[in-house]
Amino acid sequence: MGHVELPESDISRPAGLAGAPRPRTDAHRPHSKELEQLWRAPTVQRDRSDQGRAPKRRPGRHLPLIVCADLVGLGVPAWLVLRAYEQQQAQLAATVAALAWCGVRAVGGRYTDRRPGGFRGALTAPGDWLLLIGVLAVLTTVFREPVQPVQPVTAVVALVPGLLVTVVVSTVRQLPWPGRKNHAEHRVLVVGEAPGVERAVRLLGSRSDHAYTVVAVVPVGAATLDCEAPVPGRLAPAPADDDVTTVLGGAFAHDADLALVVPGPQLSGERLRRLSWGLHDGGLQLSVLSDLSEIAAGRVRPASAAGLTLLHIVPPLRRGPQMALKAAVDRIGAALGLVLLAPLLLLVGAAIRLTSEGPVFHRQIRQGQHNQPFTMWKFRTMVEDAETHKAQLATANENDGLMFKMRRDPRVTRIGRVLRRTSVDELPQLFNVVRGEMSLVGPRPPLPEEVSRYDERELRRLAVRPGLTGLWQVSGRSDLSWQETVSLDLWYVDNWSVATDLGLMARTLRAVTDGRGAY
Repeated sequence: MGHVELPESDISRPAGLAGAPRPRTDAHRPHSKELEQLWRAPTVQRDRSDQGRAPKRRPGRHLPLIVCADLVGLGVPAWLVLRAYEQQQAQLAATVAALAWCGVRAVGGRYTDRRPGGFRGALTAPGDWLLLIGVLAVLTTVFREPVQPVQPVTAVVALVPGLLVTVVVSTVRQLPWPGRKNHAEHRVLVVGEAPGVERAVRLLGSRSDHAYTVVAVVPVGAATLDCEAPVPGRLAPAPADDDVTTVLGGAFAHDADLALVVPGPQLSGERLRRLSWGLHDGGLQLSVLSDLSEIAAGRVRPASAAGLTLLHIVPPLRRGPQMALKAAVDRIGAALGLVLLAPLLLLVGAAIRLTSEGPVFHRQIRQGQHNQPFTMWKFRTMVEDAETHKAQLATANENDGLMFKMRRDPRVTRIGRVLRRTSVDELPQLFNVVRGEMSLVGPRPPLPEEVSRYDERELRRLAVRPGLTGLWQVSGRSDLSWQETVSLDLWYVDNWSVATDLGLMARTLRAVTDGRGAY
């Protein structure tokens, strides 16, 4: 038997929802005062005007500025280029192109409020730009007579600056700026057996880079929950007529707009199917939690066959155009970085040499892709014989895993602390990137002694080239636990893309600025 428990509120009306399945009749209920009182649970009245609709995406607070940036960023450069090429009616053509650009972006939903940390705006801009070219080609064909058409090459050159401006604005827009609040888009009621509910609540509460806030849980059975989420009701271990009423009552009591169902032996098959019918009929959205985890949404391809719902998981990128592009960006970017940063590298080298005895660079054997060893270069930040003292400091290790980290390591020199705080000591690894031993973005390169103690799960970190920066570096660095570090690296190994790399490089700038976890 399921029931709806009263949350701490002053609601005192009968339970249920107009039009939703009702609890069993009196003839089917056990006749005891305690159980009868449970059936008299409250109903929460809810505005039904928006039931069954998906949550609306909110326009960003800076929408006028963003639209203006797209208009001006494409229109002005296009006008200047067309005028330089002596195209007729350059101003009219640039105005039409700018308006069409904003139209394409608006139709694609690019002006809606995005979550911080996602770089979908920068990723979608090239596709929108290609669509813009198609739209302008159609307009040129339709109005060929009254308007002198622009030469194709000239048109493309004129539109490129607008694309670059939009990519920059979209990237800046998505950066997790300090003080920026993450407004939850979904208030979630988690439904399922106790272990699955606990796991979902714990994981959703451990991170803020998503749009889901757990407001209550409805467990199956009488098992005790450790999570602190309110429990407005429970489902019986076996399918019951009041499953839908219980879930809807709990959702409406806590103003939840999404039921997240965790399937299990007691909540699967026909029971889950009937629950989905009732929740949708009652105006509540439904999501089903998969046992698969740490898989980016872009790798999941839903399909249907023989009435079954299938989830095709796209294999991780290990070869192909994106891998070739990543390698090219790595080597070209690292080479340019070495040229541009040459004066800084010379100054840092001189400072290290003048302030402490020993070489400028510290060379260390690390394990790279497929567990291949290589020599990694860094600026020396410790005393010359630091490695000989490491065993003496083993008991002071502040990391809970295989890495050695110590906030106030006595082996670090004065200038070394500054270099570590700003991550400048890592810049010589650009040489390793140019040599193809490392990538600009990837997991942290481990020491051989660490790898010797890896289990099968941790060894998967070595499936890609180690990186100069990565999820570990922008998510807290040494402040993270070992398991958190491994989880971040494994997510990157399986879900990386060129767009992800670009986003991580942008986030690295903020991580270097605040210096959190760098010691």
